[in-house]
Amino acid sequence: MSTGTPLFRGTNLVKEFRTGSTGPLGRAKTFRAVDEVSLEVHRGETLALVGESGSGKSTTARLVARLMDATSGTLEFEGADVTQAKGAALQEFRGAVQVIFQDPYSSLNPKHTVERLVTAPLTYQKRKIPGGARAFTRELMERVGLNPLHSERYPSQFSGGQAQRIGIARALAVGPKLVICDEAVSALDVSVQAQVINLLRDLQADEGFGYLFIAHDLAVVRQIATRVAVMSQGRIVESGARDEIFEHPTHEYTKTLLHAVPRIDPEWDRRRKQAAAARAAADSKAGSDTTSTTSSTSSTTEANT
Repeated sequence: MSTGTPLFRGTNLVKEFRTGSTGPLGRAKTFRAVDEVSLEVHRGETLALVGESGSGKSTTARLVARLMDATSGTLEFEGADVTQAKGAALQEFRGAVQVIFQDPYSSLNPKHTVERLVTAPLTYQKRKIPGGARAFTRELMERVGLNPLHSERYPSQFSGGQAQRIGIARALAVGPKLVICDEAVSALDVSVQAQVINLLRDLQADEGFGYLFIAHDLAVVRQIATRVAVMSQGRIVESGARDEIFEHPTHEYTKTLLHAVPRIDPEWDRRRKQAAAARAAADSKAGSDTTSTTSSTSSTTEANT
């Protein structure tokens, strides 16, 4: 486990929303979506925040990125309090913390080319684009596995997996230290998920940034997480090293989540493998018999000749 000052630390984070209805004394009722959540992410590690839909994961991610303000609690980045950061300090923080969203198409402006999308964060922060927009974009596209010659294309001209790679390139453009992946692969096909997960791991190995990986798919989490925090009804009910959580869960909610993961029945799998082996043996025997018959027929023909 990582030691020392964490890259990011959130302490006792609370987020409440007004429901629009009122209580018996005429006071507006509130719904607590995030309830006293504390978490931290270290450099070079991936903290996976897991739980069912409505558990508060995405709201927590938005609090961490300062896309919305917490009702109470504190946020620290590299040891500095950024809970109330404004102006230049907030802009610097948002440059260091980037988000990759679930649906690549809805998070990419369909009227903008890849070049404009990727360089937009630098333009917004009034930072110089190294080497010029075209060269900078093409270098990033190549890095995330896209054809750099397609920098003038629009999001609709790419597949879902390719569009998500554009989102990753945009996040990398400002040189982040913390990347928040909010269900970043859940909308992709399984084979494409694997490609994007491998890309995320390779980029982390190269850059050393931390991930806050929001997900409900535990199979995906097991592939990428260093540590896991389990959320239920706005609270973190259990956290620890990935293998410890998966192999020795202690909270009933965690056990329920793990039991819900689809598994192959061992007996069914054994019968399937036996049937496949029997078919392969039959095909092999049929092929051998055909070869023997052909050989015998050829020998007879040669003898008669």
